Amino acid sequence: MSSVVPVVDNKVASLFQPWELGAIRLQNRIVMAPLTRGRTGVERVPNDLMLEYYTQRVDAGLIITEAAQISEQGIGWIDTPGIHTAEQVKGWQKITDGVHKQGGKIFLQLWHTGRASHPDFQPDGAIPVSASAVKPAGEVHVPGGKKPYVTPRPLKTEEIPSVVQQYVDATKRAQEAGFDGVEIHAANGYLIDQFLRDSTNQRTDAYGGSIENRARFMLEVTEAVVDAWSSDRVGIRLSPTNAFNDISDRDPIALFTYATEVLNQFNLAYLHVLEALPGHVLANDIGERVAPHMRRAFKGTFMINGGYDALMGAEAIDNSKTDLVAYGVPFIANPDLVERFRRSAPLNQPDPSTFYSPGTKGYTDYPVLSVVS
Repeated sequence: MSSVVPVVDNKVASLFQPWELGAIRLQNRIVMAPLTRGRTGVERVPNDLMLEYYTQRVDAGLIITEAAQISEQGIGWIDTPGIHTAEQVKGWQKITDGVHKQGGKIFLQLWHTGRASHPDFQPDGAIPVSASAVKPAGEVHVPGGKKPYVTPRPLKTEEIPSVVQQYVDATKRAQEAGFDGVEIHAANGYLIDQFLRDSTNQRTDAYGGSIENRARFMLEVTEAVVDAWSSDRVGIRLSPTNAFNDISDRDPIALFTYATEVLNQFNLAYLHVLEALPGHVLANDIGERVAPHMRRAFKGTFMINGGYDALMGAEAIDNSKTDLVAYGVPFIANPDLVERFRRSAPLNQPDPSTFYSPGTKGYTDYPVLSVVS
């Protein structure tokens, strides 16, 4: 970890205050948000290149890894890591060891893509599963190009416990791999979000209809993951304003306020709220209206993510809008983002053409301050 120098601009000083996050102590309030980067190759096993990438960014108070699929059924993206085989566990162990040796903290994000997948990714070419048979608009990236999404197969009521068990098994493997905790990915139009939203959940059983029923799957997963490890080792991510993966809800304020309130029963390490993704906002002002409801409703550590710079993040902390601020794209191009914020130094600009491409370019080759100067 880098040597500590004084914060140049006192306006961002709150970003550098420590924070007690459940069972661990964070050195600052700056979190590295989960970022899919597609660097595993077809093996889907964490590798030495990923080790270099994460240890470059170890000055973050907390690193949340890219999403890791919890099973073969959960796969929906090219060259993403998993947490469902012994080989993957060994690969992640190298990364957690590397982060911990430099004093960092790291959570693994648990991912099931649901309908945001394709038979090309599924075992035996199976149809992807979801809450209901609602086909997403658009195309999915598969090996060799793009293909239209397919209509998913609704999970049978009696199948749902086995999917919950996938999260449990992945949690136990994450613990074995040396992670400090896990984040349940309930955002961005993936499986748990597909159960939450009324645009994708048309079920008539105990998992559909009312807000309470649509939140049932999320609650069952959360309870099972907490039971598998410990409440202070588990966070969850929600995206109330995000239309990514062709998802929406008629009343996001009611839905996500309820979801937040019922999550309080678990005493989680944190609630992570993605306010918006560029080009995927449900309405121009919806984020400003939903996130404050969730902040007021949640009784634990609150984390926000979505377009913040250093000053905006510090102001959000100072104004009690949040406790922690997660940064995504800025961490892609700035492995030393924490130090740049500390020194009020200019940021490298990312190259979007390399976000998901293989190799070191645009991944581990961005310059740090000592090189720039």
